[in-house]
Parts: sequence; structure tokens; C-alpha cells
Amino acid sequence: MLHQPSCASRLRRMVAGIIAIVIGCTANIGVGHAGRAAATNETAVYQELAVDAIPEPIAASVPPNTEPIGSLPSLPFSKLVLIDAGHGGIDGGTTHGNILEKDINLAIAQKLYLMLKSRGIPVIVNRTGDYALSDDNRWSVTRSRHRKDLAQRRQLSQELPVSVFISIHVNWNKNKAARGPIVLHQKEGRSRMLAWFIQQSLNPIFASHKQPELGPTYYLLKRVEQPAVIVEAGFISNDRDRKLLTEPRTQTLIASRICDAVMFYQSMF
Repeated sequence: MLHQPSCASRLRRMVAGIIAIVIGCTANIGVGHAGRAAATNETAVYQELAVDAIPEPIAASVPPNTEPIGSLPSLPFSKLVLIDAGHGGIDGGTTHGNILEKDINLAIAQKLYLMLKSRGIPVIVNRTGDYALSDDNRWSVTRSRHRKDLAQRRQLSQELPVSVFISIHVNWNKNKAARGPIVLHQKEGRSRMLAWFIQQSLNPIFASHKQPELGPTYYLLKRVEQPAVIVEAGFISNDRDRKLLTEPRTQTLIASRICDAVMFYQSMF
């Protein structure tokens, strides 16, 4: 009788296989404005955000003889996830009519924060309302509001023991046919791996087959020292994507998929 491999050994082989795929393919704190903590009934809010029967896109991509990701044992998380809600305040980001990117970014970021926290992961979000982070930056000598904003986002990642930096954004293209999520990553291997997990999790929502992309020119991907990704959740310029991005239930699903990917990534380190 053949020895049945243990769950741990199967998990190790599955992880090793996924690492090989990624490398081969790509070669409890909410911080408010000016440091004020947001007072939120998180349990009640999270219950409102719950989505029934969310599929497991990552689990579908691993060999059939391995256990699904949803059955992995809960692991202790001691490292901090920093969620960067893109734009804010005077900086609305990209737009379509009266639909502003900054509002979509914040909605997804807040939902992601609550989901990660509810699952025991230390997490912080750098914007809890409609304000510009550049307003909090009184230390930078630059006169550029945009540069102050980016520097403030990076500074928070330096002052806290952050293990993962996730920046939430929405895309735009003059070609209105462009659609689907794109996850941008650093050259660093862990960033590529995290981007791959998130990309594979988000693609089914948009019926997309995109792959993560290297973002070497982006300020945060160049300057943040920890593994960092920019999640472009979809295209506001595309009619179908825009409908999904502005629908609260889909925003919740996007946040849930990112949460699943982050948890799987964190379980490997």
C-alpha cells in the first residue's frame, strides 16, 4: 500500500510548483486624515459586505490532486499589510462624467481592509475619507503637490513594519475597448508572485486573461522597499468595466479576491 502524502507535503509541492510557474512566466489600525483614527463598527460593516459563494480562482489553477486553497490551515500573521487608496481630495484621479477614480479606489480599499482584519491579518489603510495625503506632508521640500502625495504614501511604508504594499487604482485608456484588471509589480520576485496571485484572482470577474506587468517607471514601485503592487482594478473608460467598478457588490468581490490572494501569499512567508 502506497504511503498517502500528508497535507503539509502536498502543500509544499503545490507551493513549489506555483513558484516555478510565477518565476518562469514573469523571469489593527485604520489611519485617518492627519493621523485621526476612523471610528467604525467594523463587525456590522463587514457583515454588510459579505458575498455568498465566492469562487476560488486560485484554487482552480493548481493541479486537481492538491487540496483547494480554501482548506489550508489558518496561519499566524505577524506582518503588516499596507493598503494604499489611490488619489483623494483635490486629486480625483481618472474620471468618466461624475464618476471619480478616487471614490472607487476608496470603496475597494475600505472593503479590503475590513476583510483582511476580520481574518486576523494586521492591516492599515492610508486613506479613510476624501482627502489628499499631500495635505499631511509638511516635511517634503518639493513644491509639487503630486510628488508630496506620493512621498507621503511611501513614507508610511518606511515608518511601519510593512510586509506588503498594495496600491488600489482604476485604469483609463483612449481606446474604449481596453478592459480588464492589470496588476503592476516591481522587479523583485515576491512582488511578481503577489501580482500573479492577485491577477489570477481578479481575471474571472472581468472575463479577462491578462497577465501582471512590470511597472518600472511608477514612483511607488521604485521607491517602496517592501514587496509592492499596483492593482489597476479595471478601465473606467470601458462601458462594461465601469459598470462593474461602480457596482458595490462587484467592489466587494474585487476586495474579496485580493484578500484571498494576499492570504495565500502571506502563508508562504
